[in-house]
Order: sequence, then structure tokens, then C-alpha cells
Amino acid sequence: MHQSIAPSISLATHLECSHCNKHYPLNTLQTYAHCCQKPLVAKYDFAQSLRPEDLAGRPATMWRYQEVLPILKDDHIVSLGEGMTPILNLKKLAQSYGLESLKMKDESLNPTGSFKARGLSMAISKAKEFGVKHCVIPTAGNAGGAMSAYCAAAGMQATVIMPKHTPRIFQDECRYFGAELILVDGLIDRCGALAAKLEKETGAFNISTLKEPYRLEGKKTMGYELVEQLNWNLPDVILYPTGGGTGLLGIWKAFYEMMDLGWLDSSARLPRMIVVQAQNCAPIVDRLNGVDRSTKAYRESLANGLAVPTAFGEDMIMEVLYESGGTGIAISEEEMVAGVKEMAASEGVLVAPEGAALLKAIPKLKASQHISDTDSVLMINTGSGYKYLENLD
Repeated sequence: MHQSIAPSISLATHLECSHCNKHYPLNTLQTYAHCCQKPLVAKYDFAQSLRPEDLAGRPATMWRYQEVLPILKDDHIVSLGEGMTPILNLKKLAQSYGLESLKMKDESLNPTGSFKARGLSMAISKAKEFGVKHCVIPTAGNAGGAMSAYCAAAGMQATVIMPKHTPRIFQDECRYFGAELILVDGLIDRCGALAAKLEKETGAFNISTLKEPYRLEGKKTMGYELVEQLNWNLPDVILYPTGGGTGLLGIWKAFYEMMDLGWLDSSARLPRMIVVQAQNCAPIVDRLNGVDRSTKAYRESLANGLAVPTAFGEDMIMEVLYESGGTGIAISEEEMVAGVKEMAASEGVLVAPEGAALLKAIPKLKASQHISDTDSVLMINTGSGYKYLENLD
């Protein structure tokens, strides 16, 4: 049985069902909202004062926003220095693509080379807080390596379930961190089914995307950071490579929390959020376009993180797109490879194919008038291109 703990430093008050708003307690380990079979989200008491100037002098990691994160005691934090990734001004590409402003937040500089470090630092910290000894995760690649690293740092047992076709570097990464690695035929949905089975059989904490509420809280720190880094301003458009969608949802959640904190004006015009997916696997884009396609029709992509045929938070993703006036677009494998090469040669950054897909989405979005020449555009590159070179051969 997992131990209960008393609140300490966090402003977190409870968890809520994302569909019906039923409350769930924060001081016991939670998975998802069984009332509606939907994700749980953390809620905070923003009546307590927290000001931007309070951040001065704090460590340049995601834990600088500790009050709006759900860890209740700071000695439970498992950190490898994640967060505060740079925002790069892509001047050459902006000129090439006819944009006044094109920037990129480069998540490849996180521990283990991707934005997954944020969510897994948070989830493993929360698991440690409740005395969890064993965690299991289904992954397309980067999340498995991140969980393995944070479990190693926390002294926990890790089981990673990964598609067999995942490049060797992602498999080796998990093994080096001491994780048990299970390879599965098929995409991440099959890995997820096996993770659920192992959860029941072993009692391991299942850290599947949005099947627990903590990874979302780690990912939302991207939103806090980008606003702070942009001097409390917001871009007009954010392009986000979307598989499970936790990062997109987290950034959007952060914007609303910052309004509640008074850090953003409540009348501020929030960015249009644009989902970018792989043509091989584009369930959100299909739904936007009214296409009803069997999940069996979706295939693997060289952008491993985009090969997610069913997102548990799909309804939440659609809400963000409608609320923000955003849209979704799918990019081919060939375009992604071209994008990786173009960004490397033009700006000196080797991005993951997921990040390169964002660049190749820009001309199409301009043609459909979802982006204008005068928009300030921010891309979120979610991972390092170095880990994908085997895919790009």
C-alpha cells in the first residue's frame, strides 16, 4: 500500500476529472478519472500570492515554478536539471519562409535529449513521494529512456515497453539506465495494452500518457518558461508536434494558470495552437477533417513520437484547437527528412523529425491562411535529431 502524505510547499489542492470536474484527492497516488474514463488534471489555489519577481535567483530548471507543481515536499524531487531550454531566433529560416518572426524552443537540450524529461521528472518524483518501487511505461522511444533515467536516479525498478521497430539507440538507452525492456510488434497502442496488463499483475505504477495526472504538470512548465523567456509576451502561433498531446495540453493549461496568477492579462489573446502530425498516423487531423479511419490503418513513422494511433486525451486536444482557433496538419516522411537537413544546414540545429515537421508545415499553413507573414511563430522542437539518425538513413 502506498503511503499518504500531508501538503507542504505546493499550492496544489486537488485533482479533477477533465470531463465532469469530479474532485479526486491529491494526497493519494492517482491514475485517471474512473468516473468518466478521462484524464485527471491538477488544480491549485491561486488566491495565494506568487509573483514573477519571486522567480529571481531561482535555479534555471522547471522546478523554479515549484508552487504550481504537485510535489508536496521538495526532498521527493528527482531532478537531472530539466527545463529552461533556450528559445532560438531562426532568422535565416524566417526569411526563407517569408515570416517576420520565427522562433524555436529547443527541448533537445533536456536530460535524455527530449521534452519527455519534464514529464518523467515530475511523474517519478510523485511516485517517489508515495513510496512506489516499480514503474512501467509504454513508449515510442524518448519517454522510455527518460523514465529509465529518472527511475535510476530515484532507485526504482523500471519496465519499458517499446515497439520492436524503434531504433536501437532508444533501446540501448533504456538498458544502460538499468531498465527491463520489452519489445512488442506493432505501435504504441499495443505497448499500452501490455503496460495495463503488467500494472494489474505486478502492481507497478503505470506512467502511460495521461493515464496518470503528473506528466502533464511537468510538461506545462514549457508554457511558463516560454512566457517568461519572451518577457511576458505570447507568440501569435505555436506549432506543436502531436502524438499523445500532453505537451500541447500542458502549455495551454499553463497559460490559463498564469492568467489566474495575474502573470498574464485575463484579456490576453492566446496563441493559435497548431497540431502537426505524420501523414502515416494523423488521428487528430483526420478527426478535424471528419475522416473516420480505423486505428489499424495507421502506420509507423520515422518520427517515433508521432506514431500514436489513439490519444487518451484526444477530446482535450480538440478543445484546445477549438478554443485557440488553431488547426491540424499532416506532414509526409519525405518532408520530415528534408526539414531535418534544411534546419541543420541553415541554422546549425539538428532537430528530431517531429520538430522538422513543424517547419514543413509552415508553407501549407500560410497557403491555407492559418498563418500570415506578420505572425510571430514559435515552434516546439521536442527532441534531439542525433537520436534519430538511424531513422533518417
